Amino acid sequence: MAFDERTQISATLPTGDVKRDRAYLVVLAGASVGEMYKLESDQTIIGRGGRAQIRLLDEGISREHAQISIEAGRVTLRDLGSTNGTYCNGLRVESRDLVDGDKILVGSTTILKFTYHDNLDEIFQKQMYESALRDGLTKAFNKKYFTDRLESEFTFSVRHATPLALVLFDIDHFKKVNDTHGHQAGDHVLTEIAALLTSTLRAEDVFARYGGEEFAVICRGSDAGQAQVVGERLRKAVEGHSFVYEKTHIPVTISVGIAVLPDAAVKDASDIVALADQALYKSKHAGRNRVTLHAAG
Repeated sequence: MAFDERTQISATLPTGDVKRDRAYLVVLAGASVGEMYKLESDQTIIGRGGRAQIRLLDEGISREHAQISIEAGRVTLRDLGSTNGTYCNGLRVESRDLVDGDKILVGSTTILKFTYHDNLDEIFQKQMYESALRDGLTKAFNKKYFTDRLESEFTFSVRHATPLALVLFDIDHFKKVNDTHGHQAGDHVLTEIAALLTSTLRAEDVFARYGGEEFAVICRGSDAGQAQVVGERLRKAVEGHSFVYEKTHIPVTISVGIAVLPDAAVKDASDIVALADQALYKSKHAGRNRVTLHAAG
């Protein structure tokens, strides 16, 4: 299958465009497996702080952990005095020129591969990354990615005492949509909602299909008030949108539940999901098409 996809892609590219001259870091292990970072600047900082061009969620990574420098065709990895060190091919390094295929360990779980790509490699790798992390129908992130990312965001929030919000919502009376208009109409509503709401969220928010007609949004750094604003924005966007399938208008609304850290009742990432789900249930029980915030303990 992979060979067939690669062959198909290559047919769309100029035959002469095969020069492998694009430097990348590809995540082999960690919170964002498969993600590609193109090294375009003379200097690129790797870390979890705001100044890092490559931001990685890993407890063992320093705010400014390491730096990649490109000068006169040389690509150099340099540790920036990180707490846990930077490793290349299993050896701790202070500075090292990189060659194609080098494996870089930063933090406790994140492994990056340094490599060069041509145009075909780049497109193929991006397709594989997207297919592994995205829901096939809606193109929202899939549940596995959501679960992995929530674990990372939860750990970050607890460690740094920063707020974290989880917004859950599902489509009201979705079974009726399928029964009345057919499953293709239901699929149309799902894809339309995903496209509509993705455009209303911040780039750093994680929008995922949690299952069936249920979706989730992870909002890093959002407190209760900010999360309610997000929930209302999503609800109003759906309520005000015209869903039309084969010239038939389909009325669609969503019910929303929100849980926010810090919360004494939350001990792990699964707890915040349970509390947001309880709030979602209250929205549905109270009449649907509304937002409910779980009261933090």
